Amino acid sequence: MTAGEQPRPGGDARPKPRTGVLRTAFVLVVVGVAALITVVSWRARPGWPTALHDVLEAVFPLVIVVGCGIGGYELFVHPRLVTELARISGPRIVEALLPQQVMETFLQSIYGDNEANRDVVTGVLGGEGLRPYGGDLTISTHTGVTFELSAVDHEIYHLTTAATYSFKKNVPVDRFIIFATCNALLRDSISAGCQLPLFETWFVPDSSLFESSVEDMLPSVRISIDYLDHVGRHHVAASGKVELREVKYQQWADYLTFFRTDLGPLPRQNTLDYLSDLRIFECDLSDIAGEDHTVSAIERLSLRATALQRIDDGYCYWQASYPCYVERISMSAKGLDLEGGGAYEFRVVPFTFRSNTASARWLKPEELSDLDVRSWLLPGHGVALLWRAAQ
Repeated sequence: MTAGEQPRPGGDARPKPRTGVLRTAFVLVVVGVAALITVVSWRARPGWPTALHDVLEAVFPLVIVVGCGIGGYELFVHPRLVTELARISGPRIVEALLPQQVMETFLQSIYGDNEANRDVVTGVLGGEGLRPYGGDLTISTHTGVTFELSAVDHEIYHLTTAATYSFKKNVPVDRFIIFATCNALLRDSISAGCQLPLFETWFVPDSSLFESSVEDMLPSVRISIDYLDHVGRHHVAASGKVELREVKYQQWADYLTFFRTDLGPLPRQNTLDYLSDLRIFECDLSDIAGEDHTVSAIERLSLRATALQRIDDGYCYWQASYPCYVERISMSAKGLDLEGGGAYEFRVVPFTFRSNTASARWLKPEELSDLDVRSWLLPGHGVALLWRAAQ
């Protein structure tokens, strides 16, 4: 063991001998010894005593050998055998199981039997985990995020968000989904309710600005992809204006499970209740690739979009849609002040495992620096930028 390493509790512990097996071995040995003593000390008379004597004489060696064998196996062989099998076969057995089976069993043993464990399973895995070796999981191992604020007037500003995802395994999909909502319940349920591998969520806090914000955002969407075609060749493609097809509300249940069944504690929702709160758009990634190629899997995806937001909301944020390892998040807010006179001050508020935040005080726009994250973010994790009038 090298310096700084800590032994894992119980890592070298061998299983304890099973009491029942040892008791059986002990009884067999005692019975065999008793038979031996009887054979040596008993002078049987002719007839059935002689027959019994001959039986005991023939059986006692076998009984003693079996008892000693069982006891020796339980004390010396079994612990070593179990330990070695666990060391050699354990990881391979786990790899052969479905990710969902492994996670659900593990969480149930730690957290107990709770239907809310499903949210943890989906969040950690980045999907349902119903295919061998994580074939249906979306996990980004290199993720870059930037957002920029630019005032349109004294009430409205443009929020431009850019995110780049490099996936651990190629994502076998040829379409990208965008959910736009102004409903907080939908915002917090989409990650768990969407079983499609590639999607993004837009949230507009002001419902009165929702329709105009979405219409303003759609022409700004830009997507670039590194992908594999149908024969496995690598290609790179970037989009100009993306064609986004709006999904009719009658088809929403095909995209979000909570419109067709209960989702944990969330009962089944009625699509008619959200006609003014939700819009769903779909992009065929093969359109970006061009007519010569068909997208079969995505290696890397970059998304850029600009949305209208109200300045008096006092905050904006970015949130991970699937597990992402993020090095840093860049923010620029100088454009929020039309006059450039330092009208606002800002504070960065991460909600992550770890963020290495340099400052927890209110900052001037020029003092904003990149947020050094260097950690995994799961669905629900992200970072918020708050602002207020300069004090």
